[in-house]
Amino acid sequence: MSRIITTRLRTCAGVGALLGLGAQVVPHADTTAQSRVSGVSVLVYHRVMPVVTNEMTLRPSTLQWQLDYLKEHHYPIVPLRTVVAYLLGKAPAPAPSSVVITIDDGHRSVYTDMLPLLRRLGAPVTLFIYPSAVSNASYALTWQQIAELQRTRLFTIESHTYWHPNFKVEHRRLGADAYREFATRQLCRSRSVLEQRVGEAPSLLAWPFGVYENEAIEIARKCGYTAAFTLGARGVIAGTDLMTLPRFLVTDKAVGKAFAAMLPPEPR
Repeated sequence: MSRIITTRLRTCAGVGALLGLGAQVVPHADTTAQSRVSGVSVLVYHRVMPVVTNEMTLRPSTLQWQLDYLKEHHYPIVPLRTVVAYLLGKAPAPAPSSVVITIDDGHRSVYTDMLPLLRRLGAPVTLFIYPSAVSNASYALTWQQIAELQRTRLFTIESHTYWHPNFKVEHRRLGADAYREFATRQLCRSRSVLEQRVGEAPSLLAWPFGVYENEAIEIARKCGYTAAFTLGARGVIAGTDLMTLPRFLVTDKAVGKAFAAMLPPEPR
C-alpha cells in the first residue's frame, strides 16, 4: 500500500465587497501588479524540501519568502472554516484581501520544515490528509506529529479522502455499484478515522489531484462534507459552488509577481 500511496503522491499534481465581484482568472508569472484576485485567495501547499523535484515541492527559502511577503504586506490570514461559514450564510464576511493557507497530503515536511516557519507567522492552517498514509508511508506524518500540530492551535485537520484516488479514473474503471461503494468508502471512512484520531469529524474535503465528478460530489454530501476544494487560479467569491471551491497551487516559482498574482489587492 505504501508504494501505491507514494506513487499517487508523486503524481499529484480570494472580503467584504470583494466577495460580491465576479471571479478573475489569474494569468501566468508575467502578470502585472494591477491584476489581482477578486475574493479570498486560498493557497495550497504540499511539501518543502531542499531540492525541487516537481511542482508539488518548495524550497524552505521560497516558503519563507512567501510568508514574509504576506506579513510585510499586511494580508489577513484567516481560517478556512470561517470562509466556508460565510459562504453558508452562517458568519460575517472575512476581511477584505483575506488569504487562507492550506496544505495537502500530510508530508512529514509539514512537521519538520513548515511548522517552524508557520509558527513564526502565527497564522491558521488547514491540513488536508489521507489517513491511510499516516504512520504508515515513510514520507508521511505520524499520528503523534499530527497531535503536536493540533496542540499549536494553528492547525485544523480536514479530509483528503482515505487513500488519495483519482475519482474520474475510478469512475471509468468500475461498474456503477462498485464505484458507489468505492467512493463511499473513500469519503466516509476518512471522516470516521479522522474523527477517532483527531477528535472531530472533518467537514471539509480536498479532492485528490483536484479531480472530482458529479456522483462523488453527491456521495461527499451524504458523508457529511459541507464544502470541498479543487484547484483553479481564481479567488473564492460569494456564489461559488461549495463542492468545487478553487485554490491556487503554490509552487517554488511563485515569487515576485507570480506570487502577487495569486493574491487580492493589498490591504489599505
